[in-house]
Amino acid sequence: MKILKKLTDSFNNAIVGVAKAFVLERNLKIHFVVAIIVMVSSLLLNINEMELLILLLTASGVIVAEIFNTAIEKVCDLITEDYHQQIKLIKDISAGAVLITATSAIVVGYVIFSRKLDLTLNLLFKLRNNVMHITFLSLSIVVVIVTVFKLYFKRGTPLHGGMPSGHTATAFCLLTIIAAITEDVLVLGLSLVLTTLVAQSRVESGVHKLKEVFWGAVVGLAIGIIVLQLLYL
Repeated sequence: MKILKKLTDSFNNAIVGVAKAFVLERNLKIHFVVAIIVMVSSLLLNINEMELLILLLTASGVIVAEIFNTAIEKVCDLITEDYHQQIKLIKDISAGAVLITATSAIVVGYVIFSRKLDLTLNLLFKLRNNVMHITFLSLSIVVVIVTVFKLYFKRGTPLHGGMPSGHTATAFCLLTIIAAITEDVLVLGLSLVLTTLVAQSRVESGVHKLKEVFWGAVVGLAIGIIVLQLLYL
């Protein structure tokens, strides 16, 4: 029982360590988001098992390197927070390790995904003029872009608050798609009213500031227009 308890405590401590590193380090958040995007893309592009394992190991290597880099930085800061040439050298070396693994991951990703270029082009051709797929693709891009911006600005959470407003971005992206595919003025008018109410509610509820809602609208409109220009119009 003692061995089992020690093993359980070890796992708990490890999970807490990863969670704290994720909360403390912006770069680690970005690595996690990129890793998720790569894994999802690999499934959509029919990557074989060997290629999937290579991508998984490469992405894990980048994340592990970033975690070690974070641990080394914390130890250095514990020793001294004042500028010290040797401390700076240690931090630079650990950051260099992350750079090498990240560069390797980019090369691996390029080699594997470039082989699927024809499949990607065929997929885009099938998506063209298919409103349902275009809507799904647009909203997926909105979610990713909004999440990245929120992690970058370190305000709010991916699902609540922060810069920009995800709800507003989603609403304006949908409005753009509806405006492109409908000729019914009533439908377009109701969509505009609902979109405006979504944006207004985010400000009135105190979840977002006006600036965050404004940039959410810009992101949603921009993504909607770009995707429509590429795949529909």
